[in-house]
Amino acid sequence: MELFHTILVKVSDFLWGIPLMIALIGTGLYLTITLGFVQFRHLPKSLRMIFLPPHDESSPGDISHFQALMTALAATVGTGNIAGVGTAVAMGGPGAMFWMWITGLVGMATKYSEAVLAIRYRIVQSDGSSAGGPMYYIEKGLNSKNLAVAFAVCASVAAFGTGNMIQSNSVAEAINGAFGVPHWITGIVIAILAGIVIIGGIKSIGRVTQFLVPIMIVFYMIAGLTAVIANLNLLPSAIKAIFVHAFTGRAVFGGVVGAGIKESMRFGLARGLLSNESGQGSSPIAAAAARTNHPVTQALVSMTQTFIDTLVVCSMTGFIIIMSQSLDGNATGAKLTAISFNTLLNSEIGGLVTAISLAVFAYSTLLGWSYYGEIAMEYIFGLSMMAYYRTAFVIFIFLGAVIKLETVWLFSDIMNALMALPNLIALVLLGSEIRKIHKDYFSEQPLSQKKYTVNSANL
Repeated sequence: MELFHTILVKVSDFLWGIPLMIALIGTGLYLTITLGFVQFRHLPKSLRMIFLPPHDESSPGDISHFQALMTALAATVGTGNIAGVGTAVAMGGPGAMFWMWITGLVGMATKYSEAVLAIRYRIVQSDGSSAGGPMYYIEKGLNSKNLAVAFAVCASVAAFGTGNMIQSNSVAEAINGAFGVPHWITGIVIAILAGIVIIGGIKSIGRVTQFLVPIMIVFYMIAGLTAVIANLNLLPSAIKAIFVHAFTGRAVFGGVVGAGIKESMRFGLARGLLSNESGQGSSPIAAAAARTNHPVTQALVSMTQTFIDTLVVCSMTGFIIIMSQSLDGNATGAKLTAISFNTLLNSEIGGLVTAISLAVFAYSTLLGWSYYGEIAMEYIFGLSMMAYYRTAFVIFIFLGAVIKLETVWLFSDIMNALMALPNLIALVLLGSEIRKIHKDYFSEQPLSQKKYTVNSANL
């Protein structure tokens, strides 16, 4: 077992090394340039469109723009925004935040492109529901069934790891640390709470996430802003540290570990990409369920997910940590975030804020990823698997809360990387089609949505 664990460590380190980060950032830069810097030119419009209903309520799809966005945000705004940022800043220094912002800025173009293709190639299933995502645009756009199946397999496996057991374990740890509740009790409770929502499918998930996600983000942001405003005099030096150390590095952990430019880039880019999932191929599965009369309308909304996740929520965590000047201790991850809150608020309430936020963030991720895994499984086995999948997903929520997950973490990281590879290939090779649809939308007479709807009988 120890040998197997060592092998997984080496495979994970290789897959999440420099080549994949270059591929993710490079794809984002390529799409940013070829789409005319869409994330900068149209962000204000994108943010306004979040709350607008579709022009035609009879448009294909199951949920609103807002619900699709909240479902995707539910899956991405999770432990990475608290624990992941804490690890990035601890190991990479303040400069890691700069490189995390870079992933967010270029990742918005990637997220936009994923959603364009998700709507373009989605299907209507026999039960009337919509389904889409990388497996569909890989199969139909690239004419590669094998590559599409490979993505779906990796996505369905990752759903039980990244989106299930790891999240329920994080909730159990947070609740146990803050309130002393045994892991098994938390496991039962969150399995029941998640199961009640999951059993209703994407419409049920959309209704819950549109209520839960805004509340959890606002709660965390209010707590963060309170800490920042109470120590506003420390903000300028924190901002300076981010930009200076992005290109010079700094020593952390009392000088034991040196975080140079390489480490700042590595941890900032890696944690940023893991947090917002741009290029991984998970969030376009939710985007494909949106009611819309043109692929670009949902794509504009979808790219705000990366903006909110990385440039807003992750930034708040980063500012809290850097302003607190807590980097000279031995803490990392969520513990570092909690210590930083406590320092700035001069109270133990910071640990409570971190525990509650981590628990709710992780629970919401369970809901979002349950849908991703479901669509991936349906692609492979058909609708007949739905009931079995949902039951298994709920059971694994409980198991994740009560067992050790070191191997699950590693295996999930590997599956996430293997999801990204075929998705990035599709984004690059279908770049001309993305540009065509993009230009069509911003022309004076955009084509009919029917032009972009794939009939299920053709699959």
